[in-house]
Amino acid sequence: MTAARSGAAGSPRLFPLTLTAIGVVYGDIGTSPLYTIRECFYGPHGFAPTQENVLGVLSLVVYSLVLIISIKYIAIVMRADNQGEGGILALTSLIPSRTVVAGAAPVLVLLGVFGASMLYGEGIITPAISVLSAVEGLQAETPLFEPYLVPIAVVILVVLFVFQQFGTHRVGGLFGPIMLVWFVTIGVLGIVWIVRAPVVLTALNPLHAVTFFRVHGGPGVLVLGAVVLAVTGAEALYVDMGHFGKRPIRLAWFTIVFPALVLNYFGQGALLLIDGAAARQPFFLLVPAWGLLPLVAIATAAAIIASQALISGAFSLTQQAIQLGYAPRLDIEHTSSHEMGQVYVPQVNWALMISTILIVIGFGSSSALAAAYGIAVTMTMVITALLLHVIAVERWKWPQPLALAITFVFLTIDLTFFGANLLKLFQGGWLPILIGACIFTVMMTWKTGRRVVAERLVARAIPIDHFLEVITAAPPLRVPGTAVFMTAQPRGIPPALAHNLRHNKMLHDHVVLLTVSTAPVPHVADDERITVDSLGFGIFSVRLVYGFMEDPHVPNALHAARALGLDIDPTDITYFLGRETILVTGRRGMARWREKLFVVMTRNAVRATAFFRLPPERVVELGVQVEI
Repeated sequence: MTAARSGAAGSPRLFPLTLTAIGVVYGDIGTSPLYTIRECFYGPHGFAPTQENVLGVLSLVVYSLVLIISIKYIAIVMRADNQGEGGILALTSLIPSRTVVAGAAPVLVLLGVFGASMLYGEGIITPAISVLSAVEGLQAETPLFEPYLVPIAVVILVVLFVFQQFGTHRVGGLFGPIMLVWFVTIGVLGIVWIVRAPVVLTALNPLHAVTFFRVHGGPGVLVLGAVVLAVTGAEALYVDMGHFGKRPIRLAWFTIVFPALVLNYFGQGALLLIDGAAARQPFFLLVPAWGLLPLVAIATAAAIIASQALISGAFSLTQQAIQLGYAPRLDIEHTSSHEMGQVYVPQVNWALMISTILIVIGFGSSSALAAAYGIAVTMTMVITALLLHVIAVERWKWPQPLALAITFVFLTIDLTFFGANLLKLFQGGWLPILIGACIFTVMMTWKTGRRVVAERLVARAIPIDHFLEVITAAPPLRVPGTAVFMTAQPRGIPPALAHNLRHNKMLHDHVVLLTVSTAPVPHVADDERITVDSLGFGIFSVRLVYGFMEDPHVPNALHAARALGLDIDPTDITYFLGRETILVTGRRGMARWREKLFVVMTRNAVRATAFFRLPPERVVELGVQVEI
């Protein structure tokens, strides 16, 4: 049973899942108070902390949380689950092949893949800015620690990524209680300062946000580039829905996370009204000098946890991308025997670690990373809003005027935030765009390359009917046992079978032409997974279908297929795989540099033997050269 299902009803596991969700899902949003208010009022783009400005910014922050997190993601986007799984690729897979706008489906799929690529960029930047913001608290009272901030952040990040191999289940079990303490702490700190300047509570009136823009005009939009930092982690929240389910995530938000965040933001605002000079570190100056080190310690722990939402989201996203054909096969380790959605991908983990450390060293401060962070967040939110409109109209059957009205509101908000961050393109905003473009290129190169290879193989494949005619006219020698030939093209004879017959001059008594495909759903029912067709002469065509959140297990599936008429002896099976050697040519297909990139990815993909759980001692690989 997945976490999504187990947490959907009032079960005994609701409380532990909710506590774990607080740690894993809300770490990113929960640590936004470390830097959001500071970026609004400090630095080259900061506004003077006057009462009008403070109340205006607080109003913008609160209603951003309400509109983007509470309404858009918690209430609406989380409804767009694909059998309990979330994330932008799961959302993309829900798009019908034929949409209202003719020819729009391929464009929407490309948008979804690019959004997924940007989420990887966010997963790289989140640990960097969160950990840097926490350790920067050490210089709130003294500059003594300044030379050591980056090395300390690097050490913390190394520990964080090394810890990933123990799994989300164990990590979340540890992080949940810590984050609960964090939210209680920041909420109490907020209350302490609110009672000193209760006028900040008037920021609940949205007219203060309107007044802010009326007073500052066009330059006032710049503040949105910092306000958006309050809603970071929204996409990770959606991705991690498959780990915990909707109900625990919603319960955690409305009972713990949202109230604590609002109280803390208002507390920082009250501090600024009393002491405008506190804008350099408004979060850490909420406590007296004696409480600074304990607050830095718990903030650092919370920052480590903040990174977990995006890291675990990147693992889930990678699993989906592999099964949907947008990434080569990688090692996927299930870290929990109870929750199917909790996975660990070593290659992705180490790539994220190296990239994050390089970013920390290169940028050196959380303020320098703020612009980069904002663009990654807002671009993904815009894409989600566009895809959500299609789902609302074609899946949920919402009236077109209602869907357009809601999409217009969301897009107006998202595009305004995106435009404000785009003004900081040359101050670091280029980074997530570069990361997203690189990952998008890799994903589309793999998808296109596999399609081209399939076309080349189909073009020279022997039709099944013709093959049956040949062995009828000239029966080959039959030897005992079962031969399973894996192929991605069920309409033709696998090259490995043709080569085996041509060179070895024989066939096994039982031959299975096996095709494994992925459906655009997370999980496939057992009674829909296996199809068996007898072609005669002891030859069977078997098709296995898996969801994009499932791991194929061919031997188990073949054993189950015996109940559907597959006449084989499971103890005497030899698996024949075609090992493709890709040759870069000038043929029409892809640009030469993309062909070379595809060859590199092919060589480094996990072997089919491991991916399909085949017993290595029973696998025979036959080389096949394919020109692309």
